[in-house]
Amino acid sequence: MAVALPFALSLMLLSLLPYHTHAQTYSNVTLGSSLTAEGNNSFWASPSDEFAFGFQQIRNEGFLLAIWFNKIPEKTIVWSANGNNLVQRGSRVELATGGQFVLNDPEGKQIWNAVYASKVSYAAMLDTGNFVLASQDSIYLWESFDHPTDTILPTQMLDLGSQLVARFSEKNYSNGRFLLILQADGDLILYTTAFPTDSVNFDYWSTGTLGSGFQLIFDQSGYINLVTRNGNKLSVLSSNTASTKDFYQRAILEYDGVFRHYVYPKSADSSREKWPMAWYPLSFIPENICMSITTSTGSGACGFNSYCELGDDQRPNCKCPPGYSFLDPDNTMSGCKQNFVTQNCEKASQEKDQFYLEEMINTDWPLADYEYFRPVTEDWCREACLGDCFCAVAIFRNGKCWKKKIPLSNGRIDPSVGGKALIKTRI
Repeated sequence: MAVALPFALSLMLLSLLPYHTHAQTYSNVTLGSSLTAEGNNSFWASPSDEFAFGFQQIRNEGFLLAIWFNKIPEKTIVWSANGNNLVQRGSRVELATGGQFVLNDPEGKQIWNAVYASKVSYAAMLDTGNFVLASQDSIYLWESFDHPTDTILPTQMLDLGSQLVARFSEKNYSNGRFLLILQADGDLILYTTAFPTDSVNFDYWSTGTLGSGFQLIFDQSGYINLVTRNGNKLSVLSSNTASTKDFYQRAILEYDGVFRHYVYPKSADSSREKWPMAWYPLSFIPENICMSITTSTGSGACGFNSYCELGDDQRPNCKCPPGYSFLDPDNTMSGCKQNFVTQNCEKASQEKDQFYLEEMINTDWPLADYEYFRPVTEDWCREACLGDCFCAVAIFRNGKCWKKKIPLSNGRIDPSVGGKALIKTRI
């Protein structure tokens, strides 16, 4: 005879069920099925149509095999297979009759494949945003949730050793300059990379949970928590102020190095109060990326010779100092170049009058200095830089003078910096 469980106990037992349940409704993708890169209409949708798996065209550069939110105009991508190697029109992804899942270019060259040990019987795009390859008895042999790119979704977890890799820029899905890693030692850390390699360079944020962190969980309620092995919360990365019932949600390590939790109303009714019909950030880590990154090698939060200014929207704005312009106007994180002929070292004293120093308050490029003087006056600091062909910038603060050389790194402008930067440029 069945025993009726108390309601509270029933809820508790349900909460202990694994997140990746196999009891969802989905339309199977059968063996022999394929998609061809021909436009943005080649995809397999989840039962609710909220997510889709297929090809997205990235400007005129090629096609990305991806998963995206399918019911919003932005078609926001949350996972991709070939960000470092876009494919051309006519490429095909196929669930072969032998059970292999492969992406081939138009010539039949393999670009990407899902690696698993047993034979796959079918695939499915689930309403959670997870794309799965399953055996005949519905055991998941491969799933996109286990191979994240830069984004995690509600019900998704990052285990020890898992990482998110930021894309290079907003529209370039190749690997960028930042990593989020739940290390094997339990610490959740944001790193800069030794770009263009994926190896870690310097950390700029951490939970400080060495020896205790176990999983990063984006739960069904919309909380993002780092937990211990027995499920105790160690660190709350983002709290719930919008339900997953009424809002699409995602958390992404963006190309600017900030980990942000976004929500998007599923209907106009959900946006009646303060929510726009757009992706809206609930939280972000770190609070000020401009001041968080100071590395002995690498450019810092922005590119070389540029500086970072935090906007009113808490986003970093990368800018060029006077006399400089962006290397790539379409990518403001690419760094800046000088727009003038530099000082001739053989005639530095004679050319002194051909240069002047532009002031920038509360600005600095830490760690780019090669000479340091104290105590001195501002006039002395100015003359020392103008007469030195190596000096690109002088920093004067509280009777101290630093000479900076090219390339300038770790640039930032912030009230906490103090002093002034004196930018040398040709008259």
